Amino acid sequence: MAFQPILDVRNKRMFAYEALLRGAEGEGAGVILSQVTDANRYAFDQKCRVTAIELATALDLAEHNAYLSINFLPNAVYEPKACIKLTLETAMRTGFPVERIMFEFTESERVDTAHLLNILHAYRNLGFKTAIDDFGAGYAGLDLLSRFQPDVVKLDMGLIRDIDGSPVKATMLRHNVRMLHDLGIEVVCEGVETQAEFDVLHDLGVDLMQGYFFAKPAIASLPEPHWPARSSLPVSEAQRSDLDLAV
Repeated sequence: MAFQPILDVRNKRMFAYEALLRGAEGEGAGVILSQVTDANRYAFDQKCRVTAIELATALDLAEHNAYLSINFLPNAVYEPKACIKLTLETAMRTGFPVERIMFEFTESERVDTAHLLNILHAYRNLGFKTAIDDFGAGYAGLDLLSRFQPDVVKLDMGLIRDIDGSPVKATMLRHNVRMLHDLGIEVVCEGVETQAEFDVLHDLGVDLMQGYFFAKPAIASLPEPHWPARSSLPVSEAQRSDLDLAV
């Protein structure tokens, strides 16, 4: 596992560390996930959860008062209460606080909505935080959001990339942020890579951000993030017009 921070940039505090899958030689998650089959999906999902909690405990992640964000595969969960037993046992064994664990799932995995809602409700009842990853890029979306409001929604990086040069993206993000905040959901903008992207997100009222601009994932360690300041460079007239609408 590698860990990448999610920062509360406005209050300069650590919000969470996301546990990211990596291969023995540092291969990306896609290489590993391509080997997951129906036969090994459950064992793989369980192993990822246990490894993330054990490593986070060894690295004193909870001492940062941050959440441990763990990705899970909804299709690996045949029954939420049965499949969560090992997670709870690992948290108790290691002393990692259950209330500091956040489970996130990606929209890109097609899954039965009723099954997913059953998982999310069960996890919330057990004291875990819940998050939707890559919101706006996959199968789930507004319909799911109307039926379940997670604690956190992570907006897909496709909306973030080069947002400083796209008034259309800025408008879309502004309305998404406002909607999610109205629903009582915290918003994370992921995939932030430049000062210009950060500046626009900051001006649009985004507090929680993640991306290479702050820190790259570090294998079996908690990377020290870069805490940026708002640039003093002027924005374009198109950006200024859109940002004025956001006030």
